[in-house]
Amino acid sequence: ESRINQSVNRSIGQSISQKERKNMSTNLNELQNATVGMSVGVIEVLILQPFNYAKNMVQQRQPISLNPSVMYRGVQANCVNMGSCTMIQFAVGGKVKSMITGGSNRPLSAGEQMAAGITGGTVSALVGSPLELVMIQQQRKGNSTAAAAASISTPANIGRGFIGAAVREALWTCGYLAIPPIVRGHLMDNYPETFKSQDTARIPAALLGGLFACYLTHPFDTIKTCMQGDIERETYTTFSKTGAKIWAESSLPGFYRGATFRYGRMVCAVFIMDKLKDMIGPLLYPSAFR
Repeated sequence: ESRINQSVNRSIGQSISQKERKNMSTNLNELQNATVGMSVGVIEVLILQPFNYAKNMVQQRQPISLNPSVMYRGVQANCVNMGSCTMIQFAVGGKVKSMITGGSNRPLSAGEQMAAGITGGTVSALVGSPLELVMIQQQRKGNSTAAAAASISTPANIGRGFIGAAVREALWTCGYLAIPPIVRGHLMDNYPETFKSQDTARIPAALLGGLFACYLTHPFDTIKTCMQGDIERETYTTFSKTGAKIWAESSLPGFYRGATFRYGRMVCAVFIMDKLKDMIGPLLYPSAFR
């Protein structure tokens, strides 16, 4: 999902600045978009891993440790996960956008941006779901990456939690692809005295993008996390039965366990990723943005 500033829907009166045109992901090819995506994803994970750890523990009703060596368990798998998933989201999303525009340098509508994000997110879950399974097993059991990978490398386990991951990634990618550029453009066009730069408009854009991505997707994430933490299937079995069990135990609030940590991480992540992709793309491929 290449978020290289594909801004605003002209149908709602938003104009696209020349700077934003030069930052559009359609300026980069699939390999370049993938490289930018991987770089952005890895940096975000290294900064925000403690949020992810705390969220996973709360969802599974496990105690939280403040020991950094515990909080960063599974960070290697998570770096590969976020790096590869963001890479796929950038590359697939960028390709979809190019297909939509037919190669022309025109702004995408909000609906077109969302469609590209949903497609990229769904495809990325094929890689991300097994890697998250490795990370969560490490967080629960404290074993090595190799041991955790070996424990899930069976047909019965490797796809565990995939449905939840696919829905979550589709909506999350849509949230950080479409919402921040639309909000930024709207604020800068309609309130230029208050929002004089991209960075000042990024903060409310990140808050809204994170809110959308977090609370719409969190029930699916909770089901996925519970399933992946229990590969023995002692408490949580199938996707539908896991959802039914959480509902029986806690009704709707049960699906939002850990949401505070996840929202905190998502707001930070949307801001960091929205900022980094504007920096890293031109830094790595300056000729594409001239």
